[in-house]
Amino acid sequence: MKAISAKLSARSVSIVVYDNDKLLDVTGPVQVFSDARQRDGSKAYDISIVSIDGGSVSTDTIIPLDTIRADKVSAGDTFFVAGGRGALEARYSSTLQKLVGQASRSARRICSICLGAFILAEAGVLNGKHATTHWMESVRLSQDYSYVSVTEDAIFVKDGSVWTSAGVTAGIDMALALVEEDLGRKEALRVARLLVLPMKRLGGQTQFSSILRYQTESLTGRFDALLAAIETHPAEDYSVPRMAAITNMSERNFARLFKAETGCSPSLYVEQV
Repeated sequence: MKAISAKLSARSVSIVVYDNDKLLDVTGPVQVFSDARQRDGSKAYDISIVSIDGGSVSTDTIIPLDTIRADKVSAGDTFFVAGGRGALEARYSSTLQKLVGQASRSARRICSICLGAFILAEAGVLNGKHATTHWMESVRLSQDYSYVSVTEDAIFVKDGSVWTSAGVTAGIDMALALVEEDLGRKEALRVARLLVLPMKRLGGQTQFSSILRYQTESLTGRFDALLAAIETHPAEDYSVPRMAAITNMSERNFARLFKAETGCSPSLYVEQV
């Protein structure tokens, strides 16, 4: 007789939203958790999108979110606070603060994406904690909440059971890290491949990739293909003579233009990558 194995139970995830949150802060992690699977192939997470009053909640796009009233569901195993400009006002809602306070006591993990860190900070969840937020508002977070140790340029930060991330796509990186913690590296990488991500970024990485930083400095984009090749295959030979040959330039002209375009010498760029 074949043994009947018990079905693995899904972990619960609750994501709290409010008016004018950032849509991708919500849908990015939701997609990661929706695609994650347990070893028996069953879904790994039960996901709830909640708000204080329930119903339709506006986002920073034309797409609203349909939500469940917060008092109808538990905080879950993992409790998320989404980000967006609306967080800077929503953080002062006493009802939202009560909800976050309850979640911090009952959920196994409590997380914020982007400016959701302001809501956690206002609730006291980040007292004495290391945390991060979107690079545009990291200074404000430090100024408004001096008891929070803000890591200004991290993609995400884990401090005990509290996780905070930078903005938008960084929420996907943090969600993948949570999946890895729950289900292992293999499953996290499977989901990353399914989502056609270029890489699974670690929390300590800078919010700006090397290539994006130098693309920002470049006026013409003439080295974009070369920079992408270096990022994709960093172990190959990228001496100045070879890079000059790739771009059909003399070594002297290549070195001069590369630094003028990116603000960095070719050798230093390769070393940083």
